Amino acid sequence: MSVRILGFATAVAMTAFAAHAAAPTRQPDLEKGKALYEECKACHSPTENVVGPRHCGVVGRHAGTVPDFHYSDVMKNSKIVWTDDKLQEFLTSPISYLSGTNMGFAGFFDANERADVIAYLHKVSEDPSCAALAPETMGAH
Repeated sequence: MSVRILGFATAVAMTAFAAHAAAPTRQPDLEKGKALYEECKACHSPTENVVGPRHCGVVGRHAGTVPDFHYSDVMKNSKIVWTDDKLQEFLTSPISYLSGTNMGFAGFFDANERADVIAYLHKVSEDPSCAALAPETMGAH
């Protein structure tokens, strides 16, 4: 494949990714976020490490830093801080966003659904069961 064709294919793929990562078009809905989070519960819990790390305090936390969880090297070395924008990007397609991650979830393709889940993650972190966890899991860097 020529460099020109490869460059064009890359540009098309990046445009498609950007379209999926577009900003939400409405205010987040906590109830929808809670329902969508059910998909996450196959591997995650707000307060406990299971197949994936706990989600309490995920917003504002450096990726790969929850104590007592074994992360992939790519996640530990990513230098990502989970802001709302980074979560929007990552949750679009975790596998392609961070190649080599252990997270096998295909993603939430709708920006509004991602915003709903992120709003729910904020709400979960406000729960007293999250506040009882060690400070390093609550968005500390």
